[in-house]
Amino acid sequence: MRTAIFNGKGDISVEERPKPTVSEPTDAIVRVVLACVCGSDLWFYRGISDLPHGSVGHEFIGVVDEKGSGVGELAVGDFVISPFTWSDDTCDNCLAGVHSACVHGGVFGQGLEGDGGQAEFVRVPQADGTLVKVPGSDFDDETMASLLALTDVMATGYHAAVSAEVTPGDTVAVVGDGAVGLCAVLSARILGAARIIVLGSTTESRHALAREWGATDIVTARGDEGVQQLKELTGGYGADAVLECVGGKLATDTAFAIAKAGAVVGRVGMPHDATIDATVPFFRNIGTRGGPAPARHYQPHLIDAVLKGEINPGRVFDLTVDLDDIAEGYAAMDERRAIKTLVKVSDLAPQPTV
Repeated sequence: MRTAIFNGKGDISVEERPKPTVSEPTDAIVRVVLACVCGSDLWFYRGISDLPHGSVGHEFIGVVDEKGSGVGELAVGDFVISPFTWSDDTCDNCLAGVHSACVHGGVFGQGLEGDGGQAEFVRVPQADGTLVKVPGSDFDDETMASLLALTDVMATGYHAAVSAEVTPGDTVAVVGDGAVGLCAVLSARILGAARIIVLGSTTESRHALAREWGATDIVTARGDEGVQQLKELTGGYGADAVLECVGGKLATDTAFAIAKAGAVVGRVGMPHDATIDATVPFFRNIGTRGGPAPARHYQPHLIDAVLKGEINPGRVFDLTVDLDDIAEGYAAMDERRAIKTLVKVSDLAPQPTV
């Protein structure tokens, strides 16, 4: 099969590797239809964080191609969505809705053979507890893109809003206007926010999508100036809920600085050199929640919303490439020429038997 391979900083290639096989009874092999490049993939692509050289990618949707003897909920041929982590859906953490902390779980795309989502096939451990079957089989490109967004980016934006306890009528601040930040805007709107202030870049295409999805104000200044502008927009108080969607030190510091007394900061940005001064939230009674999104917990609800036409998170994909051209997809996101890259791998229709 063809698969994307991380060879080191700035180096993504597509190579032929053995098709993964069922190694445990609870495994399934998924033929990938669509995959994508995540903003978190850029951390190792830029050499900021470490990743073993090898298979990459943790966002994919596809069709069950093969399954182990212990897989009972799924059938070969089912169209499925995978979260970016696998989980058994039976441990205490999963039952509490925190599938990303499953005691038998893990993360796709960590360099191991056959575990990367940017490939023609993926081995999915704990398939019954991980994969979510999608009802139906005839979807247009827009719907398929939105279903792909649920594998991580939309679920992560939604997790930020849920963690920050967004309620109807709130003034919400979203730190970051990447794909996760934009999905956080959409999520805050779903949860009833009356005002959504985005602190982000100067990129007009991102502003346009943010406004379409519910943003009422855009702040492009950073640091103290950005904090001051948000305070002015909120009568000096700050936001009722803050969604931190970047993970760096400046974004983290900003998130706590703009939170209203008693607010909760929902943190979903992957932390990099970001520490929290405990005195800041302590003296203003600011809470913090969040972390890796339990996408599997949210996916049934979000799938239903997509299929009903209530949300269209696939709009975050503004570049489409084939698997063979995935290196350009990484480069475009790295150079901020694209918000998020969709990767076409195969057709949803059954593939001919070789």
